[in-house]
Amino acid sequence: MNESIRRLEEKIAYLERHVTEQDKVMLELGEELAALRREFRRIRDQASGARGDAAGESGTDADERPPHY
Repeated sequence: MNESIRRLEEKIAYLERHVTEQDKVMLELGEELAALRREFRRIRDQASGARGDAAGESGTDADERPPHY
């Protein structure tokens, strides 16, 4: 009986350590995901801002007279 209790205690210790390691990895992955989302938003905002600037410039060029007039 003592041997089976010892094996169960070893398994519990192993599983507790495994859960702790998984928690650390999940926390790191969550932080990395948050950082990637912020980076994606920043890049998306830059791209939409660049498109908006390009559209705005083309609109002002169409309204202006060419220099030969």
